[in-house]
This record gives sequence, structure tokens and C-alpha cells, in this order.
Amino acid sequence: MWKIIPYAILQSILLTGAQVFLKFALNRMPSFAWTREFWFSMLSNWQFAVCGLLFGSASLLWMYIVKVFPFSSAYPMVSLSYVFGMFAAILFFHEEVSLIKWLGVMFIVLGCMLIAK
Repeated sequence: MWKIIPYAILQSILLTGAQVFLKFALNRMPSFAWTREFWFSMLSNWQFAVCGLLFGSASLLWMYIVKVFPFSSAYPMVSLSYVFGMFAAILFFHEEVSLIKWLGVMFIVLGCMLIAK
């Protein structure tokens, strides 16, 4: 079942990348409102477009994973995106991550390893 790991890692990286670009896009947009200005700012934002491409790619890969691997093994692997999200928070948003959060990340990785075994 270890064959799922590379696919799960790639899918999680794509999901995390999509979330990072979504945050970049939202930071450049005005406050949410049901106005033409807001929707135009979203549709003309290249970072929002990249976000959509990454989400789409992650979804296509997810379809493959769910088709090929047992769902009970595949679904928990999505939690790897939390691990990559933690690194993205540090790298792109300069957030501080507490020791307790790192402990939680280690439990996620351990859980994924146990499920993949």
C-alpha cells in the first residue's frame, strides 16, 4: 500500500499550493461584497487563476487516487496537506508555529504511515 504515498504527497502539495495562491489572491482583493468591483477583482487576479488550476489538478489526481486505492487508505492521506500547509505558513506568510502544532503534524505523519502500511 506504500504506492499511495507519492500520489498522496503530490496531491497534498497541489492542494496546499492552491490554498497559498488563494490567500495571495484574497489579500489583493477588496473586502468581500456582492458587487461588480469585487467579482471583477477576483476574475482579473492571476493568483486566483493559478489557485483554480492547482485545485483542478489536485481534483484530477484525487479522482485517480480514489479509483485505484481503497477509500479507507486514500481519504486519510488528504491530511498530509495540513503538514505542507504548516510549512507554507512559515515560508510564505512568515507565521510562527508552536511546538504543540509541530507535535500535531508529527501525529498526522505517523497516522498516514500507519494507514499506508
